[in-house]
Amino acid sequence: MRVTQIVLGLVWFLGVYVLASFCSNVTYDHRALVIDGKRRVLISGSIHYPRSTPQMWPDLIQKSKDGGIDVIETYVFWNLHEPVRGQYNFEGRGDLVGFVKAVAAAGLYVHLRIGPYACAEWNYGGFPLWLHFIPGIKFRTDNEPFKAEMKRFTAKIVDLMKQENLYASQGGPIILSQIENEYGDVDSHYGPVAKPYINWAASMATSLDTGVPWVMCQQANAPDPIINTCNDFYCDQFTPNSDKKPKMWTENWSGWFLAFGGAVPYRPVEDLAFAVARFFQRGGTFQNYYMYHGGTNFGRTTGGPFISTSYDYDAPIDEYGIIRQPKWGHLKDLHKAIKLCEEALVATDPTISSPGPNLETAVYKTGSVCASFLANTGTSDATVTFNGNSYHLPGWSVSILPDCKNVVLNTAKINSASMISSFATESSKEEVDSLDGSSSGWSWISEPVGISKADAFAKPGLLEQINTTADRSDYLWYSLSLVAEEDAGEQPVLHIESLGHALHAFINGKLAGSKAGNSGNAKVNVDIPITVVVGKNTIDLLSLTVGLQNYGAFYDTVGAGITGPVILKFPKNGSTADLSSLPWTYQVGLQGEDLGLSSGSVGQWNSQSTLPTNQPLTWYKTNFVAPSGSNPVAIDFTGMGKGEAWVNGQSIGRYWPTYVAPNSGCTDSCNYRGAYSANKCLKNCGKPSQTLYHVPRSWLKPDSNTLVLFEESGGDPTKISFATKQIESVCSHVSESHPPPVDTWNSDTDSVRKVGPVLSLECPYPNQVISSIKFASFGTPLGTCGNFNHGHCNSNRALSIVQKACIGSSSCSIGVSINTFGNPCRGVTKSLAVEAACT
Repeated sequence: MRVTQIVLGLVWFLGVYVLASFCSNVTYDHRALVIDGKRRVLISGSIHYPRSTPQMWPDLIQKSKDGGIDVIETYVFWNLHEPVRGQYNFEGRGDLVGFVKAVAAAGLYVHLRIGPYACAEWNYGGFPLWLHFIPGIKFRTDNEPFKAEMKRFTAKIVDLMKQENLYASQGGPIILSQIENEYGDVDSHYGPVAKPYINWAASMATSLDTGVPWVMCQQANAPDPIINTCNDFYCDQFTPNSDKKPKMWTENWSGWFLAFGGAVPYRPVEDLAFAVARFFQRGGTFQNYYMYHGGTNFGRTTGGPFISTSYDYDAPIDEYGIIRQPKWGHLKDLHKAIKLCEEALVATDPTISSPGPNLETAVYKTGSVCASFLANTGTSDATVTFNGNSYHLPGWSVSILPDCKNVVLNTAKINSASMISSFATESSKEEVDSLDGSSSGWSWISEPVGISKADAFAKPGLLEQINTTADRSDYLWYSLSLVAEEDAGEQPVLHIESLGHALHAFINGKLAGSKAGNSGNAKVNVDIPITVVVGKNTIDLLSLTVGLQNYGAFYDTVGAGITGPVILKFPKNGSTADLSSLPWTYQVGLQGEDLGLSSGSVGQWNSQSTLPTNQPLTWYKTNFVAPSGSNPVAIDFTGMGKGEAWVNGQSIGRYWPTYVAPNSGCTDSCNYRGAYSANKCLKNCGKPSQTLYHVPRSWLKPDSNTLVLFEESGGDPTKISFATKQIESVCSHVSESHPPPVDTWNSDTDSVRKVGPVLSLECPYPNQVISSIKFASFGTPLGTCGNFNHGHCNSNRALSIVQKACIGSSSCSIGVSINTFGNPCRGVTKSLAVEAACT
């Protein structure tokens, strides 16, 4: 239904998308968005176009469509599109028009979140740094300089969309736009000027005449006609601020973001599906996954600070563009189940009742059409009687009944297959001959310690970093010369206080110590023992940022860098020397950055002498042949310290494999039952937060490729390796109590009983077949994919039956029934667990 009703025609002609103009009218009422006079239930998913490549977009969008997504939601990133005031960039990963047209080509709608504040764990929340330097400006408040710039950019984006006929009112795919973003979370800090600002933003947006509704998320006082929407892990209890507006969920967090120094968060799909079903149970009609594909923070785009380069987000499509099972598949089944209820959902409001503690039923009934949701919001299993029938509800689950009689899906019972993926290490196949005979295959250039550029300048006192660098670089040198007239007789300690985010201290050209903040507290306070000599001594402090703040009231004023004090302490006699107000010399950025060493095509690269390893401030270069095949590629940076990497001149982002997550806080398995939070389900404790870094296939050439690294703290580049993502196994575990596959649903009870539960497996890639069955058990199998084991009973026929049904086929389906496998243990609910390999 959702595809055939699209009001958009597209033709691929001479390499461009040609939009056919079929005008559409998008409005809303208290139940739903109304498209061409018809209320719609819409499932949306966020994909941020700059976090993947244009070559990846069509596949990501098609996988979203295949997963039951109707709408693609994205922010617009101001600092990407206008890095210098008045100079615009809409090329490559910034091709916003191309992205919207790619969504349209798949027959999906677009929700364009213009903001222009984005948050999104993106550098500076999406604002360009030059905005900060406009005289008299104050961000996100009733401030004329800010409002003028915000209006100018918002109008620029709207006009760009209009020029390409991309709004639904022009026959295009954009059915919604967003102005501002989560301002209601912080507006109390802005005082009485917050409300006039929000009213202005709403009026400004609607005056741009897009012909589609505007929304504000997390903004309870959004003025009419703006729709206020919800962002959270759960939004079933959310109510819009007017009975004339629909209940919409713009961010259902499918997982959580990763920070350098943190463990890896994940969200069980049973809980995510529960949250979605609860939202539609209680009157929602538009729901968006944030993220559906998270992607990668290429270059210096991460915010935070300390947000990792990976923005995987435990999304249904992973960072590399591979569907994550069983999350993608179970949500696909959920979307089908919800769409089976669409006619009833849009026709009326639900009638909600509570048949017992932690139990809730919702009925949508109009005429002969009826759909219902049965929820158990407790953590223990329960049985509910509904319409004269008895239904078993696992704890923290929702059963969906499209006919108010038969269960098509329970959110805690997964029919979808799961997968085990891994990264297979491959040789980088360095082209040694092209590197002037270096035995390691690497060449290098040392970055000078301290001041080396002509644009260095001196000023008394310690300068805040962001105001000094304007974020042109992560790096700012603070340099000071001191003369020691006599031997102090002891080793002094250099005390440094910094707003963050990390620093390296060099004394007389040698690294004396380093310290980094963390995502909870970016500030650095460190005491470094140093050695001084009689005569001249040089203190060179390299301060660095790891993405600029992106969230919070007045976040744009949060500083960075060594603002002091910087004190020389002599522990034996207790004396100190405050160096803070002395004349320091400053250098923005690195010499190698100015020279363009990241391209690999300039500079005097050294390959004749021994490769320096574990040396700070070193640029490295090698040539390599891309890993064969089409599987996604990553670089494993184990062995390196911290820095940035470029492949063929494109930055794959900051790497930091030495920042290790805390040892505690993770669990072997996370119980989906009970409210989810960002710290509930963590893995990878005691390990580096990120060792693998995505290299898009489209950035690679088949033969000669150049990899350049800037290593900050010291590492061994010969230890890094290339890896390709492989699917090791496909698995499924289905019980006799599972509903039949959603695709087989029929309102006739006898038909449902006739079909019964089915276990299905499918190879993940085209031209693959199931080559072996690693495990098969019908009875009471235990464990998870890759770690299944037989329970106390098992049919001795299971393996042979599954082998016969599946081996040699790209997919197979097996009825989960004693009619198929016999009855190895009577009086027990049995299940079938299978692990298979595809080649």
